[in-house]
Amino acid sequence: MKQVVPLEKALDEAMFGSKAVGLGQAIRDGLPVPPGVALCGSIVEAVAAGEQRAINEVFKWAKPLGGPLAVRSSAADEDGAAASFAGQHLTLLNVPSSEGLVSALSEVWWSANSDSAITYRKRVGLFTRPSIGVVVQKLLDPSAAGVMFTRNPVTGADERVIEASWGLGEAVVAGLVIPDHFRLDRSGQVLERKTGLKSVAIRSTPNGGTFEDRVSPDLVERLCLDDDELAQMNRLADRCEQVYGPARDVEWALAGGTLYLLQCRAITKMGA
Repeated sequence: MKQVVPLEKALDEAMFGSKAVGLGQAIRDGLPVPPGVALCGSIVEAVAAGEQRAINEVFKWAKPLGGPLAVRSSAADEDGAAASFAGQHLTLLNVPSSEGLVSALSEVWWSANSDSAITYRKRVGLFTRPSIGVVVQKLLDPSAAGVMFTRNPVTGADERVIEASWGLGEAVVAGLVIPDHFRLDRSGQVLERKTGLKSVAIRSTPNGGTFEDRVSPDLVERLCLDDDELAQMNRLADRCEQVYGPARDVEWALAGGTLYLLQCRAITKMGA
């Protein structure tokens, strides 16, 4: 079996990890996902070890994507309903081209084998050595991004909860801003809009990596999603639940007027 495949052909979770297989399922079901490839754990480890044959194979598949790229971990047991590896396994944004993948893949592999990641695995009852697949995708330049829960993760209410900010979604995930907050019922009716304080936006730098860009004062407290975009979000929530099942934690980005799915996983159980 191939060690690198287009995302839509990532079928084996043991090889490519849950994130890659989930995104592959999304593409096959017509959800809007940025183009990318899935790397199995063995080739990621070989690249981290400096094996030229593995490096050449990765270059061959990744080069058509161009750049910049997003490089995300995809372990077989990552981001289930009982445990989330957010903060343990590395994501690297704005790798300028395929030539930067050797360093990026090595960093992801080492993050999954770090003392803190191994300790976390043991704490949630995972005692096997991790096999870390990787998803490599074309990086978007979003106007806004964030997270959406298809069920309220705090109260359990049957409603959508959306948190959004300007630029890349890492501003929300890393807690760098107070994001805009929205609640929608299943029909798409807006139940609540709460303006955040979005003083910074995470954006790509020309030479790779990201930086904290100061947001224009007139945008700091302006809602970054309008009614049409919220309707798109609700339709995406419906499709995610049709494809993956209920109670989903969705990462999304809005770029060029199109709403993209970046990740969809089960909402982590409280206290996990």
